[in-house]
Amino acid sequence: MRPLSLLALAFSPLLLAGCASAPNDPTLTLQTSKTPAEYAECVVPKLQDSALSPLVSQTQRSYRIVVPSKVLADNVLEAYKAGSGGKVFIYERHLLASNLVPSSFERAAQECI
Repeated sequence: MRPLSLLALAFSPLLLAGCASAPNDPTLTLQTSKTPAEYAECVVPKLQDSALSPLVSQTQRSYRIVVPSKVLADNVLEAYKAGSGGKVFIYERHLLASNLVPSSFERAAQECI
C-alpha cells in the first residue's frame, strides 16, 4: 500500500500543473489589415462551412465570435480595431491529441487574415 501512496504523491504536482496554466491567455494572436467587421464577414461563413455554429456579437470597436462546444470550453475569436486594421485573439481549447494539426476554427481564422 505504501508504494501506491508514494506514486500518487509523485504524480499529484503533474496533475495540478494544468490548473496553474492561465486559461485567459489567447492561444493565437493575429494581425490583419481588415477592419473587425470585414474580418467577421470573412470568418463566419468559413466557420459555417465547417459545420460550426458561430454566435456573433459586436461593440463599437470589436467583434466577438463564439463557437459553442459540448465537450470543451467554447472557442472564442475576438477581433479588435487597431491602427489601420485589426488585431485578432483566438481562445481555443484543444484535446491533447489534436494539437498536432490546426483545427477548422484556427484554419478559418488564419485564412481571413
